[in-house]
Order: sequence, then structure tokens, then C-alpha cells
Amino acid sequence: MKTLRAVLIGGIILLNFILQTTLLPYASIGGVLPNTALIIIVSCGLLRGQWEGAAAGFFAGFLQDIFFGTSIGFYALLGLLAGLLAGINQKDFYRENYLLPMIICSIITLIYEGAVFFFGFFLRGETNILYFLIRLALPEAVYTSILSIPIYRLLFGINEWLELKEKYRHRLF
Repeated sequence: MKTLRAVLIGGIILLNFILQTTLLPYASIGGVLPNTALIIIVSCGLLRGQWEGAAAGFFAGFLQDIFFGTSIGFYALLGLLAGLLAGINQKDFYRENYLLPMIICSIITLIYEGAVFFFGFFLRGETNILYFLIRLALPEAVYTSILSIPIYRLLFGINEWLELKEKYRHRLF
């Protein structure tokens, strides 16, 4: 059953990657796109724990590295760390709560974009931090957190269906 879960999450990440690179640029607001891959990573971390969140983050980041990265491994590492961070306290919250995924998505988006800015631009001498924060990071965090509600709800339903199948398979009540 774990292979079904892995194939399903891998398919969701692949479908998200295709949609994020083809259709989502048409949904940009002021040149800002939501990072739907981070929403999936955070949702996997919150619903299944830090290791499954880390695996989803690594796979999503690796896809981004292959197609858009200047070096292999940077976005994979960021995704892995985002999944670990999102799933640390997975057992301590009520999974039906939609406010926590919004908050965690916005915080992790700020951390993620801050790392991209620091390693991609700041170390090369571009030090306009206010422009980055006001024009890029904060709007993306808001857009991503708003979009996290329907995506988290969809992934929550898929997770409930998979858990029900696992319980039935193991004859748990």
C-alpha cells in the first residue's frame, strides 16, 4: 500500500510541476506566482510526517533542479528541508484545521524565498533586500497561503482515502 501512496504523491507532484510551468503563469498577479510545490510539500509534511514531507520535497525540488536550476541539488535540498520543517510537529495538531497549513505555508515560503535570495542574489552582490521582501517574498507568501486552503483540502481528502484503504487492508477498525 505504501507503493500506492508513493506513486500517487509522485503523480501529484509531477502533475503540479506540469501545471505550474504551463498554466499557472497565466494566474500571476503583479508578476507573482504561488509556489504550489511548497503547498504540496507542506501538506505532505503535515499529513504524513517529516520523512514523507522530506521525500516529497526532495522529489519536487529535484524536478525543479533538472529543468530550471543552475546546479543539481539546490532546490532538492530546499524542498527536503521544507518537508522536514513542516512535518516536525505533525502529531501535535488537528489535521482538519485549515489555518495552520496557511500559516506554515507562508512561513516556509518566506524561508524558502529568503534562501533563494541569499544564495542566488545576495552572494553575487545584489543587496536590495527591501525590494525583494516587498515586491517578491511577501506577495508570494500571501498568494501561496491563500491557495494552500483548496490544495490542502484536496490532499487531505486523498490522504483520508488512502488511510481508509490501509486500515481495510490491515483489517483495522
